[in-house]
Amino acid sequence: MPSYAFLKNKFVPLEEAKIGILTHALHYGTACFEGIRGNWNTEEEQLYIFRCQEHYQRLLNSCKLLKISLPHSVDKLCRLTAELLQKSGYKEDVYIRPLAYKSSEALGVRLHGLEDDLLILVTTFGPYLDARNGIKCCVSSWIRPDDNMIPPRGKITGIYVNNALAKTEAIENGFHEGIMLTSDGYVSEGSGENIFLVIDGRLVTPATYDRILIGITRDTVMKLAKDELGIETIERHVDRSELYTAEECFLTGTAAHITPVVEIDHRKVADGKIGKLTKRLQKLYFDVEFGRNKKYLHWCTPVYTRPASSAKTRPRAR
Repeated sequence: MPSYAFLKNKFVPLEEAKIGILTHALHYGTACFEGIRGNWNTEEEQLYIFRCQEHYQRLLNSCKLLKISLPHSVDKLCRLTAELLQKSGYKEDVYIRPLAYKSSEALGVRLHGLEDDLLILVTTFGPYLDARNGIKCCVSSWIRPDDNMIPPRGKITGIYVNNALAKTEAIENGFHEGIMLTSDGYVSEGSGENIFLVIDGRLVTPATYDRILIGITRDTVMKLAKDELGIETIERHVDRSELYTAEECFLTGTAAHITPVVEIDHRKVADGKIGKLTKRLQKLYFDVEFGRNKKYLHWCTPVYTRPASSAKTRPRAR
């Protein structure tokens, strides 16, 4: 059974999903995207899409920034995604990538007078960050753009050049990830993740005015911390120096899940080990994400209505 993509309003085999070299989004970054997890629950033989509606609502919000008009509601986008996964027959964890883009084959810097389209693809996706023993981060020399430059609250493809510069700088200097600051010198986020600190036993995270993407995993963690552990999250400016004195630190994102940070700029975070609160939140998050915590099953969209044993295991991406 081949993998499929959704392109030009129909399902096509993945190897046939092509766009032209003159496509506007390819040249000018005029597209926005989402990353959505599909998690395979072995016990139930069910594939759950995690917080599908929230992801597609954010995609439509990003579309507004780029004047992209899609003829699909959030509910329809969720149904299309479930159908795509059913056709592809995955029986393992997957990563779903919707992309709304300026599809006209035209040159010229603009947003107006162009056609819009949507594609959705699905693939296997291994660990984004190796978080078994925690990761090492550095403060990046690359600054997060202001809202009136390219709005960071939108997952706009063009802005991710900024993220890529920060990520590669970190890797080439021996770190796993870079942490970007705002133009005012406050902590913003990682190249693909939001950031949390534990200070005086409380969760602290940069507020939305500090150029962050309003993360869905970030929101999930804040809700779980409050509802399950009774811990409120403080959203405020975070100074760079607080990264060095925090009791714990972790990153959150659809790809990264909850990733512990044990060292920043060659300084250990506390004792250099994964923190207790971070571990508790990791366990809570994974149980919820994989549909094992029935209290939060409303966040999990089941893919298979037929017996999942008929779904095929796909080879993992290399």
